[in-house]
Amino acid sequence: MDDKNKNNNVSLFEGWAFGKTNYIIFTVGLFSLILGYYLMASGSVNSFQSLTLSPILLFLGYIIIIPFALVYREKIDESKK
Repeated sequence: MDDKNKNNNVSLFEGWAFGKTNYIIFTVGLFSLILGYYLMASGSVNSFQSLTLSPILLFLGYIIIIPFALVYREKIDESKK
């Protein structure tokens, strides 16, 4: 049993799929959501801000930016291997 555990001793962050770029993109998506909800709440009911701009920011955050941050992988340079 000890031999199996020694061979599979991988650190949590060595096998971690997310890199610094993923976290930056995810943070941009979260700021897009926060800004979209803020603009929706602060604008009047029939304003451009709450009817057009805010839904566009929310759509970008939920449908494009955050999923992109989850699936993005940096290219591995084969010459460094």
